[in-house]
Amino acid sequence: MRAMGLIFAILIIAVLGLMAFVRLAPTDPARWHVAQEDAGWAAAPWDAVVPETGAARLRLSLGRGAPADLLARLDGVALATPRTRRLAGSVEEGRITYITRSALWGFPDFTTAEAREDGLYIHARLRFGREDMGVNARRLQGWQAAL
Repeated sequence: MRAMGLIFAILIIAVLGLMAFVRLAPTDPARWHVAQEDAGWAAAPWDAVVPETGAARLRLSLGRGAPADLLARLDGVALATPRTRRLAGSVEEGRITYITRSALWGFPDFTTAEAREDGLYIHARLRFGREDMGVNARRLQGWQAAL
């Protein structure tokens, strides 16, 4: 019985340690606030969220508005999203990266929005793991609907 209590205590400590690591791991804005790769956009249709493994993409066409105006509106929508804050960038810069954390564990997801001449490119991706269970795609769908 005592061994079971010890095993349980070790498991609790391990889980709390993992939670602390996920929440407290330093974030380097230079790693996440970068220009979006063109290769991933080739197959992405306009004005539709494209789910990927651990990520999602959305590019909004000029038919939705001027890219700089879309970025400014998106900034308000993103900052109104629970547990979301601006990591780097600004509307004036033409690129903003947000960090959104899950409610329970605090897993960080990074979303970069970039205004280009032909539209607004938004890429959401996770930091830890391989699968986001569609969280990034659902967030982008919500942001698209709010725009």
